[in-house]
Amino acid sequence: MSAQSRCSSDLSPADAMDSGEKRLNELGYKQELRREMTLFKTLAISFSTMTLFTGITPLYGSSLLYAGPAALVWGWVVVSFFTWFVGIAMAEICSSFPTTGSLYFWAAHLAGPVWGPFASWCCAWLETIGLIAGIGTQAYAGSQVLQSIILLCTGTNKGGGYLAPRGVFLAMYVGLTIIWAILNTFALEVIAFIDIISIWWQVIGGFVIVIMLPLVALSTQSASYVFSHFETAPASTGINSKPYAVILAVTVSQYSLYGYDAAAHLTEETKGADKNGPIAILSSIGIITIFGWAYILALTFSIQNFDYLYDTNNETAGVFVPAQILYDAFHGRYHNSTGAIIVLFVIWGSFFFGGLSITTSAARVVYALSRDQGIPFSSIWRHIHPKHKVPANAVWLCAAICILLGLPILKVNVVFTAITSICTVGWVGGYAVPIFARMIMPEKKFNPGPFYLGKARRPVCLIAFLWICYTCSVFLLPTLYPIKWDTFNYAPVALGVCITLIMFWWIVDARKWFKGPVRNIDDQIEKV
Repeated sequence: MSAQSRCSSDLSPADAMDSGEKRLNELGYKQELRREMTLFKTLAISFSTMTLFTGITPLYGSSLLYAGPAALVWGWVVVSFFTWFVGIAMAEICSSFPTTGSLYFWAAHLAGPVWGPFASWCCAWLETIGLIAGIGTQAYAGSQVLQSIILLCTGTNKGGGYLAPRGVFLAMYVGLTIIWAILNTFALEVIAFIDIISIWWQVIGGFVIVIMLPLVALSTQSASYVFSHFETAPASTGINSKPYAVILAVTVSQYSLYGYDAAAHLTEETKGADKNGPIAILSSIGIITIFGWAYILALTFSIQNFDYLYDTNNETAGVFVPAQILYDAFHGRYHNSTGAIIVLFVIWGSFFFGGLSITTSAARVVYALSRDQGIPFSSIWRHIHPKHKVPANAVWLCAAICILLGLPILKVNVVFTAITSICTVGWVGGYAVPIFARMIMPEKKFNPGPFYLGKARRPVCLIAFLWICYTCSVFLLPTLYPIKWDTFNYAPVALGVCITLIMFWWIVDARKWFKGPVRNIDDQIEKV
């Protein structure tokens, strides 16, 4: 036997164990999911959940209309600055608690034995609501892009093209959701492989669009227009207050700059998760911060006629401002819409990849909550597929609820506003619980991982928490005036009903038996 072989054989199981798995065992959980994802694969899924195009594209038109280009452009910079505080605070916690339950698990342990169950209950349900609604936002916006592609392929709105009606739009929404669920039923490496395609799709596609679009456009807006022009549209929005208009204009950035916790949901499947999880979180924020601003600038510089973008008689029927910007640029130079269709397909691909990644994250949260008996019929939803080792039942539960959220498309005009608001408040609101708990907990009770803030943790967590509270408040505001049935933001009502029921369940019953994350490993096993 060689010296190398003898050395390898002398290693104990604890020595050979992955650092993330070792920390997982210390926390009371045994390894059930496959731990085979590298840093790059985890980053790919996290980046795909945030995505370059899917946050900015659907809200670009409304945000531009509220206060003009300057508020939109500089709003991204401001939001990016505060997002770093949230990301850094979460990276530290992720390094200490590399579990698939992520936020929910963090809240339970950071809040302590007295408040831990309630904190994890609130966090888990907020995150679950946000992630499932997040699937809906991707399916709706992806359908919107597909609607524009079909319209341009069939002759444009002016040329008798086909504008998909509500029923067909809903069919596209449901179809995307089902496809994502089917793909998530297969082995995780399939999803990881698709997400690797996604990161290159968005990086290469982003580079091409950002550089090419202003070059293709026959004329571009001046720098003074893009960076300093402020213009409200009270005739269209009903909003006369300039500060209020700016607040709503910045929502496109707030909606785009979250989702980086996806890396935390996959830590039980990531090698060296106590190190690679935080790296993936912060890397995702850095990439999106740079590329997102460049994308906004490319679109804004390429505007040909601001007022024409919102004309219901234009080539894209006034339903999707980025599509009209692309059409004006390519048709103006090449006298056809082929280039615009190709770019829209790249953007649609980004929505497809983003929805796939969010479905992955949503299913992991439902699985983790079910594992700890926090959802009715938990034994069904925590079931792991015996062959593919993925929570298949949780995947289909998320898909079914997402489809139900989309049914009002047939009658209601503000479905996307409501789903977007529910997604943002739930998803980002879930960040607040563990960050607040980390801020107030005694430092001696915190077991830091490789990424540790030390004395900086309180100011970082405070800024992050206040920013989250502000973000959630903004998405509950009315977006159009006067307030009517077809302009009312239904998110406060929908969230109010959901949260009331969840809190009622807690007070009446759940507080008696729900204790937060449930250990699934014997104490003797963890002391190997």
